Amino acid sequence: MKKQLFALLFALLPVTALADGGLPYSMEPDLHDRESLQNGMKLYVNYCMGCHSLEHQRFSRAANDLDIPQELVEDNLIFSPDLAFNDQMRIAMHSDDAENWFGTAPPDLTLESRLRSPDWIYSYLLSFYRDADSSTGVNNDVFDQVAMPNVLEPLQGVQEKVCASTDRHIKGQSPDPLTGKYQSCDILRVTQPGELEPDEFKAAVHDLTNFLAYVGEPSKLKAQALAPKVLIFIFILGIICYFLKREYWRDVH
Repeated sequence: MKKQLFALLFALLPVTALADGGLPYSMEPDLHDRESLQNGMKLYVNYCMGCHSLEHQRFSRAANDLDIPQELVEDNLIFSPDLAFNDQMRIAMHSDDAENWFGTAPPDLTLESRLRSPDWIYSYLLSFYRDADSSTGVNNDVFDQVAMPNVLEPLQGVQEKVCASTDRHIKGQSPDPLTGKYQSCDILRVTQPGELEPDEFKAAVHDLTNFLAYVGEPSKLKAQALAPKVLIFIFILGIICYFLKREYWRDVH
């Protein structure tokens, strides 16, 4: 039985190690950074929620967890007259209409961070580039032939693939004998600036991804807050049980 268990663990290790292999960017979600989560919710509602719902999340739950006043949510984050503070974060577009317009209905993103991982979402949102051969005018390095337009382009600016020298080894290519660098024409670079500087845009995408990581498992915040109390209770209970055991076995030789 032990041999079978170890074999199963070793079989799963490559899957875990390669799950996010090849992603150009990574980020670490911080569910205790309220400012980041609040900004992420604002960005999601303004730039993503036109097409992507969060049907397993309520406005009220997010507001309570992220310390956002109800009035602020109702005035700035709920745009549809058909939605109320306690409603799920639904979109006005019906799935049948979306399928007719786009060929497929945009997916609900409530569990996207658990399905793909935060690293994938973060890399995906940073990897759009102009592509004249695409029907939307853009493509994505993480999701080739993506059907989604770059909705964050006003913030990021126009990103294109350009030729530049890189230290990264390129298969089948010899380095420049003088510089030791390789020539790559797949470098993503912002050629027309947007509303945000590159570092500011990365911070905004980090906040947006952080919010989606929270939405994927909102109970994690309460679980992390409760965990120290549970550990303290178990520690105290262990001490009581130890002295109780000594008392029961005191006269037993």
